[in-house]
Amino acid sequence: MHPDFTLHNLPFGIFNTVNSEPRVGVAFGDQIIDMALASNWAIFDDFLTNKQKEAFEQPFLNDFIRLGRPVWRRVREVLQLALTKPTLQCQLPAHAFVPMAEATMHLPVQIGDYTDFYSSIDHATNVGKMFRDPANALLPNWRHLPVGYHGRASSVVVSGTDIRRPSGQMMPKGATQPVFGLSRRLDFELETAFIVGKDSPLGTALTPADFDEHVFGMVLFNDWSARDIQQWEYVPLGPFLGKSFGSSMSPWVVTMEALAPFRVPGYEQDPTPLPYLQETNPLPNLDINLEVVLATSTGDADSGQTVISRSNQRFLYWSQAQQLTHHTVNGCNIRVGDLMASGTISGPERSSWGSLLELSWGGAEPLALANGDTRTFLEDGDTVTFRAWAGEGEHRIGFGEVTGRIVG
Repeated sequence: MHPDFTLHNLPFGIFNTVNSEPRVGVAFGDQIIDMALASNWAIFDDFLTNKQKEAFEQPFLNDFIRLGRPVWRRVREVLQLALTKPTLQCQLPAHAFVPMAEATMHLPVQIGDYTDFYSSIDHATNVGKMFRDPANALLPNWRHLPVGYHGRASSVVVSGTDIRRPSGQMMPKGATQPVFGLSRRLDFELETAFIVGKDSPLGTALTPADFDEHVFGMVLFNDWSARDIQQWEYVPLGPFLGKSFGSSMSPWVVTMEALAPFRVPGYEQDPTPLPYLQETNPLPNLDINLEVVLATSTGDADSGQTVISRSNQRFLYWSQAQQLTHHTVNGCNIRVGDLMASGTISGPERSSWGSLLELSWGGAEPLALANGDTRTFLEDGDTVTFRAWAGEGEHRIGFGEVTGRIVG
């Protein structure tokens, strides 16, 4: 049994087998419940029409998400009931259970828009110390609003997809003219992301209290970054080619209902945010453990892998509700399937930093790996894997993993 996908979790994703087209599935242990087949069980007739059940046959979760929060919650509750009551479980068609080993996973949602925030104060402080005044690491606006940028949705890929090393313009240290070539300072960024579950009309501003109604669930997210390209291009308009070459997303979407027991207090924000950003929820953050594993192409299965960071989502200074609120305060509309990523999540200790930029301190302090290799930035053949979970044992709520291998 996969420890992440317990009865208390039941995340949603899109899968297929050699005998089926991509469709909606629910992870349980080491199996996937084929919802296109399971929904034929009579108890689903109590709240789903045949037309609504067609959402389970689609290659993205968007149509299912559009059915609304009461439906998401009811589907999950019915599955929990079926999986704990033997007299009901036997009524689920046996062929609706598919071994994960026989399935191929796909991007879970059709992403219309993707926004990446910059909400970890430790990460922002580290970057400011490296590239600006160490005594004034944070820019003047940082403590007043959740900084973000509009990313490229077309290059978001599902976990397991290779990431090709990007090319672009760079300004080498000491040079007077830029050069063009392959990035030599390729990095990962440890992030989570939430998926919008309800549209908002253009011209409408959401509040922190609207978060639960407008968010379906969360995924793990790796916002791969070419630091040398990024450093040269980002002034004055921000990230472009240094980010848009690829971002990796985990295939299973963990619902906000499953994560509700793990809400924790947020950072004490100083100064107090403007009124529209002030939280109404006394527990705005989530206690989600995060882990980064770097595997090189040398060494055996054990010595070639190193856990290089252990962090936690609770280290975010700006909560997800504040991110969504600021995103819409100008009237910007959101749509089902929109993706909003946290930005690199780093904690106060070096062991909890969420990028090689920080872990190698801009390349000045190489990171030692278990097999004797060192890294400042990623090399071809390196594989980066993120894992995340909340709780333990039968109450563990895990995300599985998001992984990507660098190819030249």
